[in-house]
Amino acid sequence: MTPNELKAALGSGLLSFPVTTFTPDLQFDEEAYRAHIDWLDNYGAAALFAPGGTGEIFSLTPAEVDRVTRAAKASAGKTPILGGAAYGTAIAVEMAKAAEVAGADGILLLPPYLMFCEQEGLVAHVRAVCDAVGIGVVVYNRDNCLLSADSIRELADKCPNLIGFKDGHGEVDRVIEITTRLKDRLVYIGGMPTHELYAQAYFSAGVTTYSSAVFNFVPELAQRFYKSLRAGDTVQTDKILEDFFFPLVQLRNRRKGYAVSIIKAGLEARGRKAGPVRPPLTDLTSDEIDQLKGLIARVA
Repeated sequence: MTPNELKAALGSGLLSFPVTTFTPDLQFDEEAYRAHIDWLDNYGAAALFAPGGTGEIFSLTPAEVDRVTRAAKASAGKTPILGGAAYGTAIAVEMAKAAEVAGADGILLLPPYLMFCEQEGLVAHVRAVCDAVGIGVVVYNRDNCLLSADSIRELADKCPNLIGFKDGHGEVDRVIEITTRLKDRLVYIGGMPTHELYAQAYFSAGVTTYSSAVFNFVPELAQRFYKSLRAGDTVQTDKILEDFFFPLVQLRNRRKGYAVSIIKAGLEARGRKAGPVRPPLTDLTSDEIDQLKGLIARVA
């Protein structure tokens, strides 16, 4: 898939990050992972990020990231797969190259590890990854990788294969400046935790697609919300927010790290394998899992 073909695919529909399935002893469960990707393939995601933040890329070794990418690509049918790259520049470059060799259609570049850097350094970091591969690259704007509109413009001018800007920071005025100045040079993707809560505001800012974590365990509902949003059906989106997303976020916000843990718990609640999260994340309590099951039963 060429960068421009991937750009078009990303903008054509709902996106998601599959969880990375683990065995009880925290090893990568490739059989369960392939089954999960195969199941998701029935629900029409425009592309999948494997592994991404919800896929616990931060807890995987580079070798495991490669295995996950290959497994996703082998099981996703025609659905485009974007491999993950993260950490320092040298490691991110290696991960991006490995993902390209593994057959990934593109790269999601997650924020670098630990350090807060100047714009000049962030531009050099993103450019190094773009220069290392021929496939399309999407930069994830969040945490310690907050790029200005000037930096994005510079990168877009210098890196033909930079095709996407994904925002998980929530500074909508920055997003509006970037979408206004760069117009259709990039595809713009929403990436806030449980982005459905922010989707209407981002839609008005020119961000017409996003990655849905709940697509992992309620893909039908995730697609229904997305299609209602695109159709301007606020009656339907408001109902889904009230019935599902608002109480889900209340449960998610009980403890740090639950943005990932609750997605795996949701998959298990639907009778599908996900396994535990790896430390330093923690799993939901049994009482919280029961509450989640009740919430899912109302909408699934």
